[in-house]
Amino acid sequence: MKCPFCGHLEDKVIDSRPAEDGSSIRRRRECLSCSSRFTTYEKVELLPLLVIKKDGTREAYSQDKLLNGILKACEKRPVSSEQMMDMVTYVENQIQNSTKRETSTNEIGEMVMKQLKDIDEVAYVRFASVYRQFKDVNSFMEELQDMLKK
Repeated sequence: MKCPFCGHLEDKVIDSRPAEDGSSIRRRRECLSCSSRFTTYEKVELLPLLVIKKDGTREAYSQDKLLNGILKACEKRPVSSEQMMDMVTYVENQIQNSTKRETSTNEIGEMVMKQLKDIDEVAYVRFASVYRQFKDVNSFMEELQDMLKK
């Protein structure tokens, strides 16, 4: 690590501990040349995720977009904000753990619907109605009947 004071490239680590949020490591270092002390942070480098939209365009994954879709589906439903964040975390973990760097909105939507179906059926139907873009009442009713059968 390059010393911010003298530019020397050698130092020793005096102390290491997790940072406040737990997603990085805080290291206290001492320059072997000038003996100045400084702090560095290490964190996992995540590759940027791309989402392939229905029209074929690609855009960067946005946690806010995913959470907003879940929030709309769960509006006025007995679903806690913790459950909603758990859904987002689940989807993000699935995406990060896959070997692909691009994920389609279809895959993300299916993961969310799977989670919603177990948590709140009304929120599931709301999300599915937007996500699946039902063409008419009959296709909407088919989804409801499939859900009732299970």
